Amino acid sequence: MPVPTRRTDIRPPLLRQGVHAQLQTAIIDGTLAPGEVVRDQELASWLGVSRTPVREALLKLADAGLVEATPGRSTRIAAIDPAAIRDAQAVVAAMHRLAVTTAIAQVTPAHLAEMRAANERFRAAIELGDVEAALHADDDFHGVLVELAGNAALAAVLDQFTPAIRRLERLRFASHAGRGSVDLHARLVDLCQAGEATAAADVSDRTWDGLQALL
Repeated sequence: MPVPTRRTDIRPPLLRQGVHAQLQTAIIDGTLAPGEVVRDQELASWLGVSRTPVREALLKLADAGLVEATPGRSTRIAAIDPAAIRDAQAVVAAMHRLAVTTAIAQVTPAHLAEMRAANERFRAAIELGDVEAALHADDDFHGVLVELAGNAALAAVLDQFTPAIRRLERLRFASHAGRGSVDLHARLVDLCQAGEATAAADVSDRTWDGLQALL
C-alpha cells in the first residue's frame, strides 16, 4: 500500500531509533508492502522528520534484508525471499540456543516466573488472534534468557537478523500453528527449571524450526 499520508511525529532524543522502529514495523505489518517503491521525502513527511534519519534507517533495513536500496535510484520493500529467510532463521535459532545454554545455570525462580507469565500472555494473544501482542509476548519470553546470557555480541546478532524473519513470525502467530509454540515454551521453562541444558536447547531449536513450514 502507498506510504500513509497521516503524519506520525517522532520526538527526540530517540529520533534515529524511532524512525528505524517505525519503518521496520510498517514493513513487517504490511503497511509498506513487498515490492513497493518508497521515497525518502515521502517517508520523511509521513514520520515528521528530515530525510537524514530516514536514509540512515533504510540503510539498516537493507542490512536486515527488509528493503532493497540502489544508490542514486529507488528503494523498494523487499519481497519475502525464502533462501534469505532460511539463512536468517538458522542464525536466530543458533543465537537462541546459545542463550539457553549460557543462561540456564543462572536461572532463578523469578526468571522462571517471568517466562511463564510471558507465555501466558502469548497464549492469550494467540487465542484472541492478536498477532502484535503475541509478538511482544514472544519477545518477552525469549528475552529473559537472552538478557540473562549477558552476551552483547549475541544480542547484536539477534537485533540484526530477527527482523528478517518477523514477517514469517506474523504469519505463524496468525495461524493455528502458532498454538504449538505455547506448549514448546512451557516445555522450555520446565527444562530450564530442571537444569537440562541440552534438552532445553533442543526445544528452543524447535520453536524456531516451525517457521520453515511457512516457506
